[in-house]
Amino acid sequence: MTLTFTLDPKLDPDLTSDIVRLWADVTNAGGAVGFVAPVTEDEVWDTADRQFAGVHPDGPDRLLIARESGTDRLVGVLFFESMRFDLMEHWRMLKRVMVHPDFQGRGYGAELLAEAERVAREWGLQSLRLTARGGLGLERFYARSGYREVGRVPAAILVAPGDYRDDITMWLDLR
Repeated sequence: MTLTFTLDPKLDPDLTSDIVRLWADVTNAGGAVGFVAPVTEDEVWDTADRQFAGVHPDGPDRLLIARESGTDRLVGVLFFESMRFDLMEHWRMLKRVMVHPDFQGRGYGAELLAEAERVAREWGLQSLRLTARGGLGLERFYARSGYREVGRVPAAILVAPGDYRDDITMWLDLR
């Protein structure tokens, strides 16, 4: 199967529900996207609504979705987030980089990142940044797509009593 990407899709109730469902499924499969499993869709909605609020085709934040060609099923999502600070407008933060668990291991995450890079270059951005939760090997995944670790805050994320994880900053130079 191949992926079809859409930048700035209309955030109608069906799509927002699909994104929240994907978000909960990713979290419950062990994904590090702002929650710790188990999580319900109802618990994701408040955070999702805040994320959706900044999304507009002319900024400040943008949404990229991936659907599986043929089925039109939502497979992946990521948000380009502005830091809302003029001195940082030459780069964007990638937030909520997610591929549905049913589709992981097929290279779709790498395809989603490659499309984000293509879009960022088209916009004339100089860099992309993202953060990852330590302890899951995510920094190796992002490194395969050209990102390099540029910072690490030890024990910044508490996922369970006594279970602290590093907050890892990854950077992709587009120049």
